[in-house]
Formats: sequence, structure tokens, C-alpha cells
Amino acid sequence: MTTTTPNSTGPERFPVVIVGAGPAGLTLGNILRAASVDCLVLEIENREFIEQRPRAGVLEEWAVRGLEQRGLAGNLLARGQVHHECEFRFAGQRYRFEYAELTGHHHFVYPQPLLVTDLVREYADVRGGAIRFGVRDVELHDLDSDRPSVSYTDPESGQRHTVHCDFVAGCDGARGVSRAALPPGRAHVSRYDYGIGWLALLAQAPPSNDCVVFGMHPRGFAGHMARSPEVTRYYLECPPGDDPENWSHERVWAELQERLGAAGAPRLTEGPLIEKRVLDMHSYVVEPMAFGRLFLAGDAAHLTAPIAAKGMNLALHDAFLLGDAFVAQLTKGDRSGLDGYSQSCLGRVWDYQEFSQWLSEVYHGTSSGDPHRAGTTLARLRRLFGSPSAGLAFAEQYLGKNADY
Repeated sequence: MTTTTPNSTGPERFPVVIVGAGPAGLTLGNILRAASVDCLVLEIENREFIEQRPRAGVLEEWAVRGLEQRGLAGNLLARGQVHHECEFRFAGQRYRFEYAELTGHHHFVYPQPLLVTDLVREYADVRGGAIRFGVRDVELHDLDSDRPSVSYTDPESGQRHTVHCDFVAGCDGARGVSRAALPPGRAHVSRYDYGIGWLALLAQAPPSNDCVVFGMHPRGFAGHMARSPEVTRYYLECPPGDDPENWSHERVWAELQERLGAAGAPRLTEGPLIEKRVLDMHSYVVEPMAFGRLFLAGDAAHLTAPIAAKGMNLALHDAFLLGDAFVAQLTKGDRSGLDGYSQSCLGRVWDYQEFSQWLSEVYHGTSSGDPHRAGTTLARLRRLFGSPSAGLAFAEQYLGKNADY
């Protein structure tokens, strides 16, 4: 039930309330505004924070084309890097994998903070969408009725606001209120723990290679991903729950140089570490992704470990489907998109989950301490470069090209 307090204001009304101003929520808001559907975005952080928060940076070509079709990819297409290949390093050697040559498709590298900046500017400043930053104590009410609402506290006045709506879109991530609002027993959450950690690093240093590099080493996996001409994302496999403070500047660079070293490869260009945090590798999927008038999107519905760089792409896929479904319902009375939303999303979600698990074994088998796992990992890698059919199958999964559900 919705409760009121003495300092609460009168209720407002929007057809859709979107909780969370990440890629999913902002893309969804832009789709609605383009169709002249009013909506309200609620975000607990301030605008500056979401525009600077370091996150993902790899976008699959289908996702970029989806943004382009909706008028949301101008800066991305002008400024994003186009990647046609990646590089694997194992057993002291370098192996280039030219996936664009195999498939005719490529990746874009465009840091999530830049995409979020573009999306919030388009939504709020160009398309006139309503958005409130820094809200507190967001609560969802009466989701299983035809009169759902969302309440929140204004950070400046301390007043409690209630917004009535037709639908709520939960786009507020793994720890948000939307997922927590699902009644017990009404949704099934499948979780998978990889049993490893990654030390996620941002270095104030130019990329040391012209493409993404994956290093499979007995000491642990290492990854190199360009973010800009001046900043590089690195990953180092570490124990889950490790303390980032255990990793000094000197230790980080020594491990990166060792794990990414290979014959003919130049030494990495070192620089100050501007971010250092440990990610415990795990994934989950919420089924179904809808309850009553609440529809989940992005990390609120499914978390994919960053092993295969799929998370932001899945969030955009959800937003495309949900935005089109809301528009059809609210402008034409066509509910078929909303009724099929969860099933339509979950095909791609599970495809990406499976690929992430497969790729995790490739990344981490050599450092498992198990000679059998290490041997089978090297067999997979040799097959990847020795069999055109194996290479094509990998390229299609890596690009998301075979997940057209």
C-alpha cells in the first residue's frame, strides 16, 4: 500500500516511470520521448556522477545500429573506435584473430560514460524528458494492480513525492529497488559463481596495442582494452574477495608485463592507476523479467560477468524491445510486445551467459592449477586458430551476431 506522510506532496502522473538512468533507462526514455510518450526517470545519483562513472566500453555492431536507427548514435559513430580483430597471447606467443574478415562485422569501443552523457543530453536537453537526480528512498507500490505508483524523497526539500503511472521500468541495476520489489516466489533467480576475481584497473596510459588483448598465463588471466587514446582498461585475475590495496602500483605493472608478455610484443606503456577495484565474477538471471506492471531491464534483470563484455549490449537489447512494446501499448493499445517481452529478451540473455562461461574456461583454465584443464584450454585455443569453422563459430558469438532472437 502507498503511505503518505505530513510533508508529502500531491501525486503526479506519467504513463511510464523509469527507475535508473543508466544505458537501459536512458535509451528507453529516449524511445518513449521520440514517440511523444511522457515518462519520468528517477536516479539516485547526480548527473555529474552518472556521466563520469567508469563502466563498460565494448558495443556490438547490432547494438550500435539499433541506437543509430533511433537517432542516438551521432557522437558514437563520430568518435567511437572501430575494432576488427583481437589478440590472444598464450604459451609465449601472439595470435591475431581477425573476426571482421570472417564475418564482415566489427565492434565499437565507446566508454559507457560517454554513451550515458549522450543519452541523458538527448533525453533531458533535446527531447525535453523529465528526469530527477539524487532522489532518495525510492519505493514501488501496487505493481500487481492497474494503479501502480512510485514514491521517493526529494533530496533538497525532504518532501515525499508520489507518482502514479501505467507501468514501471526497473533499470536500476543489480542492487536497485526494482529487483528487490519482486514478491517472493513470483520470480526465479538463477545464479552462477565463477570462483575467481578480476582486479579491474584504469590506467592513465595510452593503449599498448591496437586491439583488445587476452593473456592466458599460468599466473592468471590478464586483459588489455583501449578506452581512449590516453586511458587503458586492464584486468588481472585474482582471488575473489581480494583487497585492491594488496596490489601496489609496482605489483600491478609487474604482473601485467608478465601475463601479457609474448614474443615480439612491445612492453606495455605504464602510467598512474586511476581506478582499482576487485570484481567477483558471478552472473544471475531473473525469470520472468516482468511482474504485473513492473518490467525489468539491464542488470536489474540479469547480470553477466564482464568476461565477454556483454552486459551493456544486453541492457540496450532490453531497452529496444521494452521501448517499442511500451509505445505500441500506449499509442495503439497493442499489448503483444509487453506480453512477449520477457521471453524475447531471455533468448539472447541465456546465449550470452553460455558464451561467457565457455570463454571463462578459455581465459582461466591455464591458471587453474589443474593440468587437465590447462591442457584442454590450450586445445581449444589451438582449434580456434586451426579450424576455420571453429573460428567462425567463435567470431559470431563474440560479436553477438548469432543471437538474433
